[in-house]
Amino acid sequence: MKAAKFYHAGCPVCVQAQREIAESLDPARFSVEIVDLGQARSRVSEAQAAGVKSVPAIVIDGVPYHINFGAALAELK
Repeated sequence: MKAAKFYHAGCPVCVQAQREIAESLDPARFSVEIVDLGQARSRVSEAQAAGVKSVPAIVIDGVPYHINFGAALAELK
């Protein structure tokens, strides 16, 4: 099973991306964790270390995919 972390900041762009992308992944193939960096600011450094530059983004098996531009990660610190 592939690990996926979906990082977002709670903005409308992020929430829509969560619904359309993260929640659409096949649960038989992906273990998905949703991380709202607006609520869990202590995890911004984790996202940064994973290669996330902006949110919303999803990291699948260590590879970051930037979906749209809701906010730069630096804005969440």
